[in-house]
Amino acid sequence: MTVSHALHAQPTTSPAMTKLQEFLEERRRAKKPMPKFEDYEAQLHALVSAVECEGLGEELARHDVDVPVVVIGGVGHRQVLRCEETYFAPPGEVRVMRSLYSTRDGPGGLALCPMELRAGIVEGRWTPRAAKQALWFVAQMTPQTVEDLYARLGGLTPSKSTLDRLPKAISSDWETRREDFEAALRAQEKVPDTAVAVGLSLDGVMVPMKDGKREEKRQLALAEGKRTRGPAGRQEAACGTLAFYDKDYREEDGTHLGTIRLARMPESKKVTLKSMLTAELMAVLAVRPDLVVVLMGDGAKDNWTYLSALKKQLKASHKIEALELVDFCHAADHLADALNAAYGENTPMARAQFQKLRHVLRHDLKGAIKVTRALLHLHERRPRKKVIERELKYFRKNRKRMLYADFAARGLPIGTGIMEAACKTLVAQRLRCSGMAWADEGGQAILTLRSLIQSKRFDPAWELIAKSYVRAVEVPENVIPIRARR
Repeated sequence: MTVSHALHAQPTTSPAMTKLQEFLEERRRAKKPMPKFEDYEAQLHALVSAVECEGLGEELARHDVDVPVVVIGGVGHRQVLRCEETYFAPPGEVRVMRSLYSTRDGPGGLALCPMELRAGIVEGRWTPRAAKQALWFVAQMTPQTVEDLYARLGGLTPSKSTLDRLPKAISSDWETRREDFEAALRAQEKVPDTAVAVGLSLDGVMVPMKDGKREEKRQLALAEGKRTRGPAGRQEAACGTLAFYDKDYREEDGTHLGTIRLARMPESKKVTLKSMLTAELMAVLAVRPDLVVVLMGDGAKDNWTYLSALKKQLKASHKIEALELVDFCHAADHLADALNAAYGENTPMARAQFQKLRHVLRHDLKGAIKVTRALLHLHERRPRKKVIERELKYFRKNRKRMLYADFAARGLPIGTGIMEAACKTLVAQRLRCSGMAWADEGGQAILTLRSLIQSKRFDPAWELIAKSYVRAVEVPENVIPIRARR
């Protein structure tokens, strides 16, 4: 049978509640207020937290099992120990008596706690709500800052090292079942009814790595006669976004219907990120094949290798003619480089020509063609300027991806501002603080949590995570409960 009730005695009195009532009664009888109101706040908070901890402990104890034998996962386990353990809960630490069970057939003889399995205790220490709160905090701040925050809030006071371990453990389990979890999240979501277009974009942002081969890179640069300063220990993390736009979208205000944000630690060719982006887009098109698909990026070759392949895939599988777009700001930067090379860095002539041609590129339906012709003219007049030649090739290669006036007239995005914001808020603000260096494990744990939070998926994702810590515990029909022990 499945255990459905406590099999041991519960306390009938509440010491914590008694103390709280005595304190409140004392203050009611007092003729004068406490000299410092902050002291009253602190005392009341501590007493209320104690009541919460006491109540949580009693309820947690109801999940305990005190019998000789239980069945977990179809395998019989015998009781081997009964002792107290301390758990982390939002109001503070909760100490509970519980039983441990083991079997010779278990992995390494590992003892299991039915109470923890039934209640969904996370990583052997955290109540579900406490773990959820801690993960959210650590996704936003360093473990040291979170430790300080807990100390100021009062109640639970986990250490920096404990806070550092929790997201890594959660991330390890998440990565094992990532594709299933992500599919479950997508199944719960709905594409905005007013969406007429979906934009997919990817980019990279450099992050400091513990194994960034800093010294090797510096020695190589020195041997090649290059500068040995700079971010030699950094590698490129990958970011991706899937954004939805309605018919009233305007680039000027940048409003859109919502964004799915993804991020991965450095990996060759961004393989995992690309597969995640493709899965997200295909799931959207499965329910909304009418959406206009815009594939966006800067001029990076690897990004466009993926985007162009994805365009072909969409045509073959969904009969969709996806649109390609080079980010307008990146195109404008390339234009500025060519004009600075032609007229001198930031000279009046360079600035004037840039404003003129930038306006043409943005607002003229044939802007990319006209700008390419202007750069060709500059190259013919200054054939030795390698920068002009390079930028001319850039515009020739990408001019079919620079239909900015046409896109704007159709209410489609002309830039990857959402992508740039993701690189900053999703990765840089958390992983590039002063003095930081990351290993893949810890960095990915943070990026996964921040991706879920910024995509408004954290709460449903937590439900999936929390369920993974709950397991059924059964008591055979012929087993007699052990009497309550003193």
